[in-house]
Order: sequence, then structure tokens, then C-alpha cells
Amino acid sequence: MQPSRSSTRQSTPESRQLRRVALSGLLGTAVEFYDFLVYGTVAALVFGDLFFPGADPAVGTIAAFGTFAAGYVARPLGGIVFGHFGDRLGRKSMMLLTMVLMGCGSFLIGLLPTYDAIGVWAPVLLVTLRVVQGVAIGGEWGGATLMVVEHAERTQGSRRGLWSSSTQLGAPLGAVLSAGVVTLVSGLPDEQFRSWGWRVPFLLSLLLLAVGMFVRLKVAESPLFERAAERGERAPSGRPPILEVLRRPGPVLRAACVGIGAFTAQSLLTGFMISYAVGHGYSRPQVLTAVTVASAVALFVLPAASALSDRVGRRPVVLAGAIASAALAFPVLALVDSGSPGLLILALALGHGVAQSTMYGPLGALLTEMFGTRVRYTGASLGYQAATLVGAGFSPLVATSLVASSGGSGTPVSLLLCGGAAITALTVWRLRETRGDALEAPTPRTVASGV
Repeated sequence: MQPSRSSTRQSTPESRQLRRVALSGLLGTAVEFYDFLVYGTVAALVFGDLFFPGADPAVGTIAAFGTFAAGYVARPLGGIVFGHFGDRLGRKSMMLLTMVLMGCGSFLIGLLPTYDAIGVWAPVLLVTLRVVQGVAIGGEWGGATLMVVEHAERTQGSRRGLWSSSTQLGAPLGAVLSAGVVTLVSGLPDEQFRSWGWRVPFLLSLLLLAVGMFVRLKVAESPLFERAAERGERAPSGRPPILEVLRRPGPVLRAACVGIGAFTAQSLLTGFMISYAVGHGYSRPQVLTAVTVASAVALFVLPAASALSDRVGRRPVVLAGAIASAALAFPVLALVDSGSPGLLILALALGHGVAQSTMYGPLGALLTEMFGTRVRYTGASLGYQAATLVGAGFSPLVATSLVASSGGSGTPVSLLLCGGAAITALTVWRLRETRGDALEAPTPRTVASGV
């Protein structure tokens, strides 16, 4: 009996390499989101007291989230730096470097002395490590996503969205892991959690780093980059790729605006929601359980949305997610304010697990398709990281300030969710569909509709 064409295709070296690249991307973004979400969770619980003592509790939380934002401020710089060398030298070497910097930065945070031990140097070192993490993560997503999509182009071109979801899945996977680990250590007596328990999730990031590096070292360079280099179409050595991208800034600006809704929802419904819900009477385990369940829901919704975008297009799927996020913004906060742990789980499952994941799933394929091979690393990374800066970096800080000034009302949070979703929806409405575009065009693409 002759083997089927599909089974033959699955056994080819290219298909095996694609699966390895997809696993590498998944592990890389899982490390990324584990590190950042562990920080956001612990910052909401204890960093205000440990690194910014003597302040009003609300002010301490704002300061802790300000440090959280510092990592996001550094992300666009990382996108530019690693994108520059990734477009010139290749994707793989940059992926290895970003993963090492991310994992080591998180591990060192777990070793930091607190304010009581070294005074003002404690928050200074914390901010420094956050910036190092931010620079590394700024280059991680672009390299991991491009490797998957560019490898998939050869054998799975019509399923780029589904394969790119492997890197997007790192977000909920990292959230599940971080929430699970923090849930375990937060069950310790308060004194033990504040003295050493909070360090454990950061120190464990070294295990994720080891596994990720083991897989990533076995990954081959992007075939599209290699072919572009052979044809002399990679970024020229005499001119930084960022200049070529910014010479026509439209795609980068649109890429940033497309992602703002997803990152605003992600940040507000994970890290910020922990401090908000605890302040409204929920216990830490109850809130962390809700975040874990919502992230588990996302593990199913995210690849489903990405696969759907391969069939109906990127635009309608992202637009549907943005509309759902805006429609659920006020109901989600009403469910959280109810005081019921069951309704809290439902709220985060709907807002984060379903609506946010629908927006976020196709993002990797969409942003990759907006740029040509010679500047794709720089362009996609810069657009993505600018979206994280605006959507995720500042929204917890703004939300904490607004909630404090409004007497604890969740209305400002709902308005921020609606605002982010509206930016995404309006931008996607103006884009043309990119699902069927070939990836080997050397120059940035024009993606506004009607242009």
C-alpha cells in the first residue's frame, strides 16, 4: 500500500525541522511571558513593600508597576538592536542571545537583596535588570516568530497562521506556569513568602532557560533568510535596517496599532487584575486560580483563532476579537466586582481566555506578512514591541492611578480595555488582507486598504 501524500510530506526533513522550530518558538515566548508575568504577579503582591518601603500602599504598587513598565520601555530598543543584526547576520544567533539574556535576568532578580538590606540600590538594580530583560525580550518575539513563519512558508505556506501560533502560545503557557508557581509559594505563611518565597519563581526560570537552549541549538537558520542572502537581498551592511523601515513608517505604525488592544487586555486582565481583585476582597490563591484557568482557556482559543485566520483571513478574526473585548469590558469588571470567586474565573476566562486570545492569535502571522525578508526582523519586532509598550507597559500604571483616584471603581479599567480594543479595530478595518501574500518580497509592504 502506497503511503499517502500527507504522511510523506510530514516525514520530510523540512517538516521535522519546522516542528523543531515551532517548539523552539513556543519555549522562547514561554520563557519571555513566564519572566514578565512572574514579575507582574509578585510586584502586585509584595514588591511595593520590599523595594519601595515607607510609601502609601497604593503609591508602592504604582512604583512597582512603574518598574514593570521600565522593562516595556526597553523593548522597542531591543527590537531595533536585535532586528538590526537579525536582518544582517541571521535569525538563529539572535534567538540564542535573547533567550540567555532573558533567563539570566529573571534568575538574577531572584537573587536581589531588598531595600532593607542595601537601601536605594535595591530598586536601582531591579530597574536595571528589568531593562536588560526588556531589551532581550524586544528581540525574542521577532526572531522566534519569523523563524517559524519563514520555515513554514516552504511546506505549510497556507497554514502560516496556525504554525505561527506556536510562538503566541508561549503567552498563555508562560501565564499558566507563572501563576501555578506563584500560587504554590503564595500559600506559604506571609513572613516566609516575603523573606524567600517570592524568589522561587524567578530562580526556577533557569530550568526553562536550559530546556529552551537545548532545543534552540538544534534549529536551522531560516531558509528565506538564507535564500535572500544568496541573492544579495538581505539588509545591506552600509545602512541600518531601521532606516529602511522608518523611511516608510506606515507599516510599523499600523503594526503597533493592531497589537495595542491585545496587549492592553493581556496586561490588565493578568498582572494588574491580581492587585485589583485582592484589593476587592479576594484571596491571592483565588485570583491566581482565575488567572490560571483563563490562561488554560487561551491555550485552546489561541491556536483555533490562528487556524481560522488561515481560512477566512487575519482581518476578520482580529476584528472579531477586538469587538468582543470592547463588548465584554464592562461586564467583565462587573463580574469581578461581584465578590464571587466563580464569577471572577468566568470574567477572566471570557475577557482574557477568549476575547484577548482571538485578537492575539493571528498577530504573529499578520505582522510577519507586513514586511519583506530584508527588514522583516526589524519591522515586525519594532511594531510588536511598540504595541507592548503602549498597550501593556503603561496600562497597569495608568489603571492603578485611575482606580486609586476614583475610590476603587473598576470603570477606568473598562474604559482602558475599550480604548485599546477600539484602536485595534479601527486599524484592522483599514488594512488589506495579507493571508495570501508571498513572504519573499524584499521590501516593506503597503497594507492599508485602498492604497
